[in-house]
This record gives sequence, structure tokens and C-alpha cells, in this order.
Amino acid sequence: MSGIVSASSPRSNLHSAGRRLKHIVTSSPSRFAIVIFAALILLFTALLSLPIASASRTITPLSDALFTAVSTICVTGLATVDMANHWSAFGHVVIFIGVNIGGLGVLTLASLMGMVISKRLGLRAKLLAAGDTNPLRAHGGPVNESQTVRLGEVGQLLTTVAVSAAIIEIALAVLLYPALVLAGVNPIAALWEAPYFAAMAFTNTGFAPNDGGVAAFADDYLVLILLMTGVFLGSIGFPVIYALAKNVWHVKRWSLHTKLTLITTVLLFVLGAVVFLVLEYNNPETFGSMDASETTMNAFFLSAMTRSGGFSVIDISDLNGSSMLAACMLMFVGGGSASTAGGIKVTTLAVLAIAVWSEARGRQSVEAFGRRIPSDVQRVALSVVAWGATIVALSTIVIAQITKSPIIDVLFDVISAFGTVGLSSGLTETLPDSASYVLAATIFMGRVGTVTLAAAVAATSRSQLYSLPVERPIVG
Repeated sequence: MSGIVSASSPRSNLHSAGRRLKHIVTSSPSRFAIVIFAALILLFTALLSLPIASASRTITPLSDALFTAVSTICVTGLATVDMANHWSAFGHVVIFIGVNIGGLGVLTLASLMGMVISKRLGLRAKLLAAGDTNPLRAHGGPVNESQTVRLGEVGQLLTTVAVSAAIIEIALAVLLYPALVLAGVNPIAALWEAPYFAAMAFTNTGFAPNDGGVAAFADDYLVLILLMTGVFLGSIGFPVIYALAKNVWHVKRWSLHTKLTLITTVLLFVLGAVVFLVLEYNNPETFGSMDASETTMNAFFLSAMTRSGGFSVIDISDLNGSSMLAACMLMFVGGGSASTAGGIKVTTLAVLAIAVWSEARGRQSVEAFGRRIPSDVQRVALSVVAWGATIVALSTIVIAQITKSPIIDVLFDVISAFGTVGLSSGLTETLPDSASYVLAATIFMGRVGTVTLAAAVAATSRSQLYSLPVERPIVG
């Protein structure tokens, strides 16, 4: 009898460990997102390491393959190699597929895959999808009654995500093709470059398939405007696209999330352009040698790209230090929630700004557009900023210590990585392997999201049936 127990024990232990692992992974959408993201990164690292993926038909070093895979799946756009010349046609196709997968978002992608397999969305799949894309889900934790009723819209929302992404990228590619041809690109080469640029714009990645990148089209306003349009549509987020598709002409029906996202995005876009105009108008290396129309266009283009776009017409290292710091602030904010952009998100900034304004006016509640913003949303906003600042600070310290590079260059590339922007001061291409791994981890944490990361690590929430005595510490 003891022999039977001994023989079956390893199998029983393995089965028990498998169940525990499955529970850890699937018990939280946040943990599920991290596992899927990590699995995709490992898969694309293996694909990009193949000799067929490089133009020289040699094995790409692990550090470069891993960094490119992270930058691709996390739709960042930073690179440690020459993206236009290092990769073969196979490598470029792998990257093209990777940015579209990453752009859709892991939870959305997982739900779409589940829908394809089961032909329907079960309650658990709907909860997973609602956690990432449902604009009606205002906070984490148990889904309340109003949210449960609206989970029926998630299937429609997921369809909107997939269809809108495909339609926008195809439309951009169709418009970009004649624009690229008129700009001097070979008509055959434009057949590939148009959809590539369209995907990189909508996913807010910023990779370019040609030598010189977007700088080759610095004088072609049509190409620049189309790229800015793609970046804007990708950065506002799928919930906003979904809301606009349903009520585009009925502003009163827009959700608070939609209003805050659009208003803050447009406001930062205009203010960013004005700031760059003021700081760079007399810099001979950037705007100083341009006429008024070129300066204005490039200021708006730079403002749009620092929001997570990643394309660059000018050399970032030529910017004044003040402009680089302003760009860091824009990159840290990023785009809209559940979008292809990164950063702490514009709604986070909007909620905190409204909370500060309400506090200054002595109001007990935080309100906007006739709606009250609950305190738990404000706490999440504060947590996102705190975690984001901590990640940026730690990464900056470590990489600065490793490279001994100027702190503004390190800070710029670290925030670009955290905000999944893709702009670089030139530091990323020269990083040693140890520093590139740190920057890759920063990209991963920035894309997965500070709230998602914190929720994945945190233990299961426990209800507290008692309240401790109140005591007010001195603040400020």
C-alpha cells in the first residue's frame, strides 16, 4: 500500500501544483494580462532571433531580439538596432503582426480569441473584456448591478475594437499610398510602406521601414497630417471610439470618460505645440532655420508624437533642455485609457486636476459635467501617478549609474519607454545589454499599466468588518 501512495504522490503533487498555477493566473484579469504579454514577448523574441529574421541571415543577439520584441508587443517604438536595415522582409512582417497584436490590448485579444473558439462570450470572458475596455466600468473589484447589466454590450464592444482597428488602418494605408508616391517613394515600395506606416501610426509605435524614417517627409505636410491623424485615433482609446460610433452627433449622450479624454487630449495637443514654438523658435538646430508654416507644422507634429506617437522629423538630441523636459511631461501623461498609447493616461491627469480645483474651491465632492467622480477613482489616479513616478525614478537611477550618461538623456528615454512613446535622445541605441534589459522592463511595466501591475501582485482583496479610530496627520 505504501508503494502505491509513493508512486501516485508525484503525479498528485504535479496536478495540485498545476491547479494552483491555473488559479493564480486566471483568478485575476491583471495576472492573466501579464502572463499573456510575457508569453507573446517570449514568442516574438524567438521569432526575431531566427537567422531568417535578420537581413544578414545571422542570429540576432538575445538582448536586441528581446528588446525589439518588448518594444513591438508593447507598441513602444524604441530600438537598439537600425530597424530599417537590420531586419529582413520576414522580420518586418513579424514586427508588423506584433504591433497589431499589442495594439489591440492583451485582455481584448484574449477575449476575441475566446469568442472565436467558443463562438460566444461567457460571463467570465465578458468580465475580462470589461476590465480592459468597457468604458462603463468605473472601478475595480466586484461588478455592481449597473455594470452587470451593461456587460451585454461587451461582445459588441469587442467587435467594434477589431473592426475599427482594421477599418482605420486600411483607410490610413489607402490615403498614405498616393501621398507616399507623390513624396517620391517607389510605387512598389509604397505598397508595403503605406500599410506599415498606417499600423505604426494607429498603434502609436513609431517604427519606420525606410532609411531616415519620417524625417524623409519633413516637407510633405499631407504625410505628416495623415500620421498625426492615425496617432490621434489610436491614442483616444477604443472606449471613446465605441462611444463616438454610437453617439457621434449626440454630445449630451457622451460618457464622462469620453468628454474628459477628448477635451484633455486636444488641450494638451495645442498647449504642447505652443510650448515647443516658444522654446524652439530661435534654435538653429530645430525650428530656427524654418519659416513660419514649417515651424508651426513641426511644433504640432512634435506635440502629437510626444503623446505616444514616436515618429520624429527632427533630431531629438538637438532640442533645448527645456523642450526635452516639456516633452518628458507630455510623454509621462500619454494618451487615453484602453488605447494604443501609454503613460499615466489623460483621464488620470484630468481627474487629479479636477480634484485639486475642487479642493481649492472648498467643495466636498469632485464634480465634472454634472457628474460626481467617486473617491475610489481619485485614489486610483493618485496610485497610478505614484507608481509611474516610482518606476521612472528607479529606472533612471539604475540606467544613469550603468551608462554615466547625461541625466536629461537618460530621463527622456526612460519616460519614453514607460509611456511607450518611442522617441529617443540617441541613448537607447548605445545602451549596454544590462541597461537595455532595465529599459525593456520599464517598457513592460509601462504598457501593462501601473494599476494592472499592482493588482496582479496584490493579494486577493479581503473585506474589513471594522473601522479603526480616526486621527489626522499634518499634511503639507
